[in-house]
Amino acid sequence: MTETFLTKVYNVNGEDETREIYDAWAKSYEAEVGENGYATPGRCAAALASVTQDLDAPLLDFGCGTGLAGLALKLAGFTAIDGVDLSKEMLAQADRKNIYRETRQVETATSIEAGKYQNIAAVGVIGAGAAPISVLDMLMNALPRDGRLVFSFNDHTLEDPVHEARVNEWTDCGAARLLLREQGPHLPAMNMQSIVYILEKA
Repeated sequence: MTETFLTKVYNVNGEDETREIYDAWAKSYEAEVGENGYATPGRCAAALASVTQDLDAPLLDFGCGTGLAGLALKLAGFTAIDGVDLSKEMLAQADRKNIYRETRQVETATSIEAGKYQNIAAVGVIGAGAAPISVLDMLMNALPRDGRLVFSFNDHTLEDPVHEARVNEWTDCGAARLLLREQGPHLPAMNMQSIVYILEKA
């Protein structure tokens, strides 16, 4: 089997390695995931739109990459979308789509202005080959009361129980409400699935 970025990315560790692989992947990313039927962005966008009354409220696409999730969010009706990502090259691809009000490269996945966004999307961002589970806490802490986070864990990520355990920590103590937990296709051509979640901050 020919080695592709999709076969390498799940073994990446740390922000520097993540930035390097996504910079190198930027120009071929959409073709590669498209060939494998990448379904999670559309599922996340539709799920968030179904529980959101004000589609004009500011929304952050965290780890926006080339803008596939941003495009899905725009098609679902959201109008005020900002994007941030570690990879400068991925952001260059995203900027060409004219989806976002603004995009910004972040050096580290640790700082989002608290209360600025009513909704945050982190599509395929947390987990194996990507951001650590601590990013879930950071994003939830940045939300205002009743703000919502839509995110996904793919099959590789779900192999480590720490990820769903952290979701349960937020809901078990009453700090958040689980509005959605739905399993479905992620990369169908690779026989991979993902679970889409929506947490609402209490």
